[in-house]
Amino acid sequence: MTAQIAFLVFPETSASVVYGMFDLFSSAGRDWPLIVEGTAGPQLLSPIIVAREVGTVVVSNGVPVAAAHTMADCPPVELICVPEVNLPPGAPLAERFAPEIAWLRQRHAAGATLATACSGAMLLAEAGLLSGCEATTHWAWCDVLARNYLGVKVQGQRALVVAGEGGRLVMAGGGSTWLDLALYLIARLAGVEPAMQVARLNLIDWHSVGQQPFARIARTRQVEDAAIARSQEWIADHYMDAAPVAAMIRVSGLTERSFKRRFQSATGMTPLEYVHTLRIEEAKQMLETGDAPVEAIAQEVGYEDAGFFGRLFRRKVRLTPAQYRRRFQSLRRALD
Repeated sequence: MTAQIAFLVFPETSASVVYGMFDLFSSAGRDWPLIVEGTAGPQLLSPIIVAREVGTVVVSNGVPVAAAHTMADCPPVELICVPEVNLPPGAPLAERFAPEIAWLRQRHAAGATLATACSGAMLLAEAGLLSGCEATTHWAWCDVLARNYLGVKVQGQRALVVAGEGGRLVMAGGGSTWLDLALYLIARLAGVEPAMQVARLNLIDWHSVGQQPFARIARTRQVEDAAIARSQEWIADHYMDAAPVAAMIRVSGLTERSFKRRFQSATGMTPLEYVHTLRIEEAKQMLETGDAPVEAIAQEVGYEDAGFFGRLFRRKVRLTPAQYRRRFQSLRRALD
């Protein structure tokens, strides 16, 4: 029996995730026999597109997406997929997506599995479904998810998280991790072999290292607290200096206790975490663009102990500096 899947579509999303996952689900069971035997097999999954109204929904980049059902008349489905919310991290969602949030809450209560790609997980958080659960989302939204929805156990390093009673909340991280999400869901609904066939046909490689190697600094935007902003501006040019936190405190004009409290409140990071983040980001850039030894890069960004730098880099990025260089320097050179 063909399992039916709904894609929830709204203007603030991208067609690539919707149509990409739609195509992969439609392919399961059908296309492998067509390629290797010459005759299409039975389609194992049947996706439909749902929106507030039937008809054309113009999504990001002006791409039209045809919705066949409204949320109100959507038939019973085993799975609802929510694509990314293509808005700046931290943008208010509750009012803008009130009907979608209410519908997701209702369908989950009725037994449906909800799966999100990228920042679509934020709608599950708004629906109150992630409290007490592990969760992931695009790396740029992870801090917003942790800060605004207390009780959510954010796993920003992971490309895929399955949570909730019966594993009925499934979340992928940012970018192309929707491919991992589609393969996982195909395996869950139709079987491992159809999922493997889809992966082989489409040359899909699992994001085994998670999304941290791809993350760029997202928590170092300037803040409204003027004293903290001064320290941010100073450390941007002096992150390699010795005793950087003590220097930031002097620049801010605050007492140590007040500075640390206000810095954490403004940025979501301790001052030392912030310094480490800046240094790691600079090290990433140097690894991508040059051939300096890792030991020299460690020294340049502020670490006298190259061993400590290597361990910190691996913990933060999920790759060693050498692995990061091989992966991203070759990509950069190929693009150049």
